Amino acid sequence: MTTEDSVPLSSPNADIQRTNTLALTWLPKDFFQPLILDVLRDHFATYGQLNRWVPLPGFGRIIVVYMQEDDAESAKIASDPIVLEKTDDRPEIMLRVYRADPNPLLPMQSTDLIPEANYLRPPDIEKNFLISPPGSPPVGWEPIREDPPNATPLAEDLMAALRKLQMSEKAGPGLEVLLEPEDGDSGVGVYVEDYDGEEEEQEEDWVYGESAPGRAKWRPVTAMPPMNA
Repeated sequence: MTTEDSVPLSSPNADIQRTNTLALTWLPKDFFQPLILDVLRDHFATYGQLNRWVPLPGFGRIIVVYMQEDDAESAKIASDPIVLEKTDDRPEIMLRVYRADPNPLLPMQSTDLIPEANYLRPPDIEKNFLISPPGSPPVGWEPIREDPPNATPLAEDLMAALRKLQMSEKAGPGLEVLLEPEDGDSGVGVYVEDYDGEEEEQEEDWVYGESAPGRAKWRPVTAMPPMNA
């Protein structure tokens, strides 16, 4: 395994973003074996103390987090690219090393554990309905016994009105107040009036656009003024 020289570390470059994290990319799947990973880790550890070493086989890369930004920059300059010469079994392989976004440092005594504060937190309980599938219930949540459906088919006031209606049918015709309005004239009331025995007046035929003949029966008639001879 050889590395090609790049820009010296002391060369000023205002466009370089200082970071403690490198991304080793273009790794074949065969490289994600304990033996090869240990060799690569030992190589990058020669430039400084590592805080995290995260192989990502699904992405074909390894994330390398240093304790110091200067160590990460030294490893970037000295190791990009890593060229594996051609052999009888495989063609030439070139691994690239890129600067990645900075990462927070983990306590060295628990490098395999990620602090809870670094995990993505779920939304507030009020916004859990935005998740599909919804999030787990909060700690301490217990199901409650819900009330059964309303066994009464009708409201009490409506049942009382129906009982009055039955009594009014036995008493005879007339206007019967079944339910008084609660808010005076603007409230809702129930009234029953018997119209049995009265013949319905037949509406005369009328032509569309003309006034209906039946309207004259209920429209008030104004007396004509006196006419001078």
